[in-house]
Amino acid sequence: MRQRKIRLFLIAYLLPALTIYTVFMILPILQSMRYSLYTGTGIRPDQFVGFGNYVKLFTQFPFRLRFFNVLKNNVLFFIMVSVSQNVFGFVLAVLLTRRFKGRRFFRSLFFVPTALSVIVVGFVFKLILNPVWGVFDRMLRSLGLEALIRPWLGDPALALPILSLVTAWHFVGIPIIFFTAGIDGISDDIIEAGRIDGVSVWGEVRHILLPMLKPIIGIVTILTFVGNFSEFEIVYSMETVYGNPEYATDVFGSFFYRTAFGTVMNNVNDVGLGAALASIMFLIIFVGVLFFLRITRRET
Repeated sequence: MRQRKIRLFLIAYLLPALTIYTVFMILPILQSMRYSLYTGTGIRPDQFVGFGNYVKLFTQFPFRLRFFNVLKNNVLFFIMVSVSQNVFGFVLAVLLTRRFKGRRFFRSLFFVPTALSVIVVGFVFKLILNPVWGVFDRMLRSLGLEALIRPWLGDPALALPILSLVTAWHFVGIPIIFFTAGIDGISDDIIEAGRIDGVSVWGEVRHILLPMLKPIIGIVTILTFVGNFSEFEIVYSMETVYGNPEYATDVFGSFFYRTAFGTVMNNVNDVGLGAALASIMFLIIFVGVLFFLRITRRET
């Protein structure tokens, strides 16, 4: 009887959140999958084509070319953001967990960029990297480093790495929070025992911190993966929805926008085809999350 009351209490407690999640997450995903089987102009496609939209994405020009290009860009984008953001965040977390005056202030300071709007961050960095009046190029000139000046957002080889660095800077506060919480949760006795045995700082990181933080590293990697494969705002604000230059920064988010709603230079405007692309995005994210969860559980 008591267990039944506890079960009913848990159901009643979770029901509001489950209802909200179902209405705003599960139902739109299912609706998007249904729309992916239709085509037609307007916000609601009405011509049933079955898996025709998926066939078009994988076989017809230019959709096939654009799809595999955004897949490659998203994978590279995820790798660059994950490495730079998480490595830098881990190093800062190690430093911020040392005992020094003002460490609470610096913990808050490094989280400030994360609280900013993505659109604002992208627009500000676009101004900073502007080739005419940008602060970054002027700083290089003042230091006598004119030879290093490049069209940062106009070079296909540099644009995506630049966007990944901006994204890493913007969201570095999230891994810092996770890593600092994980390090603070490690018993002081373990750390002190290692120091008594003469373990260096690098040895402490390698043999104590990293092994004990593997679950947190997995969580941070999953969050980065989901965020990068659904990214749109930073590309929109810095390189427009066309993924300039030469589609070098085109990702799933910008490709979906052009496909579903159309633009001045692109009159596709096929919500059904966009829904098919969104369904593929969901499948990639779902499989990727399961993959990283499996690796994390195996290593722990």
